[in-house]
Amino acid sequence: MEKLSNPQVTIEILKKYNFAFQKRYGQNFLIDGHVIEKIIRAADITKDDVVLEIGPGIGTMTQYLAEAAGYVYAVEIDKNLLPILEETLAEYDNVNVINEDILKLDIHELIRDDKRTLKVVANLPYYITTPIIMGLFENDVPAESVTVMVQKEVAARMQALPGSKDYGALSLAVQYYAEPYIVAHVPPNCFMPRPNVASSVIRLTRWDKPPVEVDDEKLMFKLIRASFNQRRKTLQNSINNSQELNISKSEVTDALNKMSLSENIRGETLSLEQFARLSDLLKK
Repeated sequence: MEKLSNPQVTIEILKKYNFAFQKRYGQNFLIDGHVIEKIIRAADITKDDVVLEIGPGIGTMTQYLAEAAGYVYAVEIDKNLLPILEETLAEYDNVNVINEDILKLDIHELIRDDKRTLKVVANLPYYITTPIIMGLFENDVPAESVTVMVQKEVAARMQALPGSKDYGALSLAVQYYAEPYIVAHVPPNCFMPRPNVASSVIRLTRWDKPPVEVDDEKLMFKLIRASFNQRRKTLQNSINNSQELNISKSEVTDALNKMSLSENIRGETLSLEQFARLSDLLKK
């Protein structure tokens, strides 16, 4: 069939199946072939790769992925889209559509016998972008890269550096697991229906090992969360006030002195390396 990146083809298929967009699934279908080609180039998809696509929708990007990749697992939560996907992907025998919630799916089990390189590609529903990305990283899904469409400001936060207004817990978490690179900005008119926000494509290339060494990863992330929960407060007050931690102000002061940092410093100025060092000092 003709490509769904032609808006007319998308309109026809939606009408044919009398499809109603579900707000709870954050459905905004891509209708721009140039953007899709950019995503596939950025993800560097080849026939040696197996792709995990999250939220294929009606299969617009899936058609391109099937042509570029060796195999595609397309995970779609909305069962109303299954008959549409059956039609739009009928000519591709290297696509497996899975009607599941990506947050509950055992991805390790899904790809267990496949030795090809795994790459994740998705036009993500904006309301669960962070849980999906962090779920992939924290569950150690063996993906070489994650190339996703997200809200523009979320992409900016993932790539942000210490001291900038966008820098926060998400920046540190993403950068601990991967190297972020913003590929392109995408205006609302590339989607149907049009979202109220601008979007960006970001590629997250997994590190072979994290760029910093830390004794206790969980403690470091608790410290990071505490530091950004109350941005206006000093680091020692933020950590001292945290329900997750049982660390006194004097312990934080002592650690900061050892790091030659001011007692009045705020979390937003600390780098990932400094949070790792702080975590190691507070653990001792």
